[in-house]
Amino acid sequence: MNPVNIQLLAALLFAVGLAVMLTRRNLFFVLMGVELLLNAVNLSFVGFSQTFAGADGLTGQLAPLFVIALAAAEACVGLAMLICIVRQRDSLDVDAFSDMKE
Repeated sequence: MNPVNIQLLAALLFAVGLAVMLTRRNLFFVLMGVELLLNAVNLSFVGFSQTFAGADGLTGQLAPLFVIALAAAEACVGLAMLICIVRQRDSLDVDAFSDMKE
């Protein structure tokens, strides 16, 4: 596959993730939007790694492994916090948590 097409696909995936994250009020959808953003960055890293040979290409393929580990940790901690908050508030609406600023 052409690296330009991979970058276009990554940009589209990033745009969809950003739109989901900014427009949805459900906390689960916001977290799914963040995951889409991280996967778009991973796809971009792998797409760029195809254009380089040797060690530079390998670096572009190893970076997504660290991003995947970070996303897994973020999902675990984020969902645990979400469960605790939802049990107290009985709502998944993002606007219901605006009084937690202080």
